Parts: sequence; C-alpha cells; structure tokens
Amino acid sequence: MEINIIAVGKLKEKYLQDGIDEYIKRLSKFAKVNIIEIQDEKLKENISFKEIEKIKQIEGNKILSHIKSKDYIISLALNGKTLDSVEFSETLSKIMIDGYSSITFIIGASLGLSQDVLDKSDLKLSFSKFTFPHQLMRLILIEQIYRAFKIINNETYHK
Repeated sequence: MEINIIAVGKLKEKYLQDGIDEYIKRLSKFAKVNIIEIQDEKLKENISFKEIEKIKQIEGNKILSHIKSKDYIISLALNGKTLDSVEFSETLSKIMIDGYSSITFIIGASLGLSQDVLDKSDLKLSFSKFTFPHQLMRLILIEQIYRAFKIINNETYHK
C-alpha cells in the first residue's frame, strides 16, 4: 500500500517534523508514505473573494498535477464526512479491498481547497469542526493513518 499526502505549504516546525517522521517510521511496516509539499501562494491583507478563489485555483492546479488517476483521493475539508478512528480504519480497509494500491490525502492551505480538487476527491473528510493549522493537520492525519493500520491488523494501540 502506498499513502501519499499532498500538503500545501512548507512545514517549518521541527517538533512537528519529528512527530511526522516517527509515524512514517512506524507506518513503514504497513505502507510506503510519501509527503509532497506544494508551494503556497502568498496572501496580502484585505484579500477579496475573487482573489481568494484565484489563489485556491492556482494551488489546486499544483495539487492536481501530482494526482495519479489510479489513486483513491481523500481531501480534508471542514464540511466533509466525520468518522471515528474505527470507522476511518474500516474506510481504509474497504478502499484496499476494492483494489486501490494507492491512497492520496490532500491538505489545503488556510484558504481551503479549490472546487476542482474537491470535485476530483472520492471522499471529503473532516477531522473536526475545529480549524487546525495545516502544518499540525499533517501530524494529526499521519497519526490517524497509523492508528487505522493498527486497528486493521488487530494490533493494540487504539484504546
């Protein structure tokens, strides 16, 4: 299984990178993990709705250029479906049973994802009604992927 995480913006905090590296190491017995960073667009003060949509489109085009047609696409979105950890593991298991060998997760920048990216997604997933910094969301996502694989393989960790 291959897990791709496409994330807009650069991860700068060492403590977050250390946590992500630890979970990638733990996940290595279940899946190959690739993290693809997309350059975020610079925001100016008092940005208009039209400018927001333009920036989301530019970032969205960069994201879409990294998606392979055979991937199962899961976009993180505030208005997406919410799952608990067991439901998330069941979802990943079903995706694998359905024959997908690659799952791509997409984390947008602070403005969110373009409609084109959302339309391309097989699943829109929300982790919470809270808003998280996109850098922190990488760590939360990868920990939940690890937890899901532990559940799928009937290994202790998730309780």
